[in-house]
Amino acid sequence: MANLKEIRTRITSVKSTKQITSAMKMVSAAKLKKAQDAVINLRPYAGKLHQILFHINKTIDQEEENIYCRNEIPERILIVSITSNKGLCGAFNANVIKQVTTLINDDYSSENKAGNVSIFSIGKKGSEFFHSKGYQLLGFNNHILDNLNFEITVPISEDILRRYLKKEFDKVILVYNKFKNAAVQILSVVQYLPIEIPTDFKTDESFDYIFEPTKEYIVKELIPKSLKIQLYEAVLESVAAEHGARMTAMHKATDNATGLIKELQLHYNKARQAAITNEILEIVGGAEALKK
Repeated sequence: MANLKEIRTRITSVKSTKQITSAMKMVSAAKLKKAQDAVINLRPYAGKLHQILFHINKTIDQEEENIYCRNEIPERILIVSITSNKGLCGAFNANVIKQVTTLINDDYSSENKAGNVSIFSIGKKGSEFFHSKGYQLLGFNNHILDNLNFEITVPISEDILRRYLKKEFDKVILVYNKFKNAAVQILSVVQYLPIEIPTDFKTDESFDYIFEPTKEYIVKELIPKSLKIQLYEAVLESVAAEHGARMTAMHKATDNATGLIKELQLHYNKARQAAITNEILEIVGGAEALKK
């Protein structure tokens, strides 16, 4: 059994760790509330915009002017990975990284062997991993997570759209954690480009659409705007999910530290009691020896 000094040192260390994890939990809880409100406020607008977009595509998806809905077989793939800049959030980053590597090595293995799969990373954890493992990293942007807003994500979405229109990529995929609640994050793999209408999307085929001013204007203005909102929503969802994951991880760490402290204190009391008993036995033994 460890001596009393070692146990006291470890108890002090665990208590210090508990204070840190408890503080981090409170910070994440405060940040989560702000991020959660932002996600909840954006979802109705983004959802309605996507619905309008799907209605438009139902009408013009076979026409030449809809450049965002190609039907050709994709050969060049871009995967946008959204992770966090910081750790201590459980499997939050590992799940995204694992999904991206699965897409590259399994789903698009032939394209990857031909050198046609690239990654654009948002978040320091993903950027560091893909760079260290030698993946084809098109670029990265980590600082946008420090002060996230719509304007700061626009250049990223515009660059992706520009490259897609120049046919540098035939398909763009978003991989990120979607926020459900503080304890649950849903790993999402979403086709960003070309625009894909969900199989469960229903529209009234008999509805006669009136385009104002023109279809060309809608394609050039509304669709890019919707795609910019979609990328911003994905990053916002990831940030909220990150704070929820970190809060949950720090809550579990605090509980584990509390249990460990109780266990160490029990060991300390037993060791102290054993030491006192030994001292008493030595005193009694000494007294008996003097009597003789």
